[in-house]
Amino acid sequence: MQTPSVDSVQRPPLDVERLRRALAETPELSFFSQLEVVESTGSTNADLIARAGEPGIDQSVLLAEAQEAGRGRHARAWVSPPRAQISMSVLVRLRGIAPEVLGWLPLLTGVVVVDALRATAGVDANLKWPNDVLIGGRKVSGILAEVATGGGEPVVVVGVGINVSLTETELPVPHATSLLLAGAAELDRTVLVRSLLTEFARRFADWRAAGWDTTGLIEAYRARCATIGAEVRAELPGGEVLTGVAAGIDDHGRLVIGDRAVSAGDVTHLRAEY
Repeated sequence: MQTPSVDSVQRPPLDVERLRRALAETPELSFFSQLEVVESTGSTNADLIARAGEPGIDQSVLLAEAQEAGRGRHARAWVSPPRAQISMSVLVRLRGIAPEVLGWLPLLTGVVVVDALRATAGVDANLKWPNDVLIGGRKVSGILAEVATGGGEPVVVVGVGINVSLTETELPVPHATSLLLAGAAELDRTVLVRSLLTEFARRFADWRAAGWDTTGLIEAYRARCATIGAEVRAELPGGEVLTGVAAGIDDHGRLVIGDRAVSAGDVTHLRAEY
């Protein structure tokens, strides 16, 4: 397969009217109250967090054709060339949820991204704990959830970045990839966004209907997590480094390495058993 060049890649804009019609005409997508696409912004997450106190902002979607100051985990920069990625944030209010369960929202979103990419793009996507999405061991998507203030109930903005048509020369790091480079069957970002929103609405609504019970979510996450069974290196907060085989994900969403349950850290797959 010939490596695509930047000049050979077509990058049409998102079809916002098509997406809004889908929200209006598709029962499952009526979950979302509003959808907005901007040409450029610093961070879709930051924009929605700033609006969290506005009335009617619940279950809102913001997409940007280009993101100038996107943030990943540990405040790492996430910059997208125009129309080459999906840069999307969703604001949700989680009424009645226990604080210790809030951390499952980004993990749920990871399941959403994996399922949408498998079904719509035809790629073998998997999760790397906690919520990176890999294709062939290379990162195609990152997820960042941030808590906002919103009138006494948990308000979370969850951001999703997906490399769609980036070429090798445009990748942010060597271990990244894009749907284009992975030979995806679908590169139309409008189609991909609709798939993502459909999966998110279904998973979130089911979780809420279950009273925020995580049983089914835990099972879904474990089934898609390529970290389980892999030899890993975890850089923990405070500088400690832990290596070993990832034995599983516990009921709190923590990664189990040997006899340790890790709740935060940078994890690298050293050798996979899958």
